[in-house]
Amino acid sequence: MTATTFRQIALALPGALESAYMNHLDFCVRGKVFASLGAPDEGWAMIALKPEQQADYLKQRPDAFRPANGAWGVRGSTLIFLRSAKETIVRAA
Repeated sequence: MTATTFRQIALALPGALESAYMNHLDFCVRGKVFASLGAPDEGWAMIALKPEQQADYLKQRPDAFRPANGAWGVRGSTLIFLRSAKETIVRAA
C-alpha cells in the first residue's frame, strides 16, 4: 500500500475532506477525524476503529496493524504500517 492509495481510499468516503495538522494529513467527515497519513512518520497511517474492530484487524494482520499509543489506542485508534498493508484489507477497515 502506498500513501497515495491510502489517501485515495480515505477521500473516496462520502463527505470526506482533507486537511493538514502538525505536519501530517487528516481526513474527516462532518468535523470528525477518521484517518490520518504521515504520523508517526511517512511510512504510517491511522484509522479510527471501534476497539472490537481493531482487535480483529490486529489478529488478521499483526504485521500491518497496531494500536496507537496510550488511551487513543485503547479507544480504537489503529496505526497501519503502509509497506505491510494490502489495499483490500485497508479498504475493508
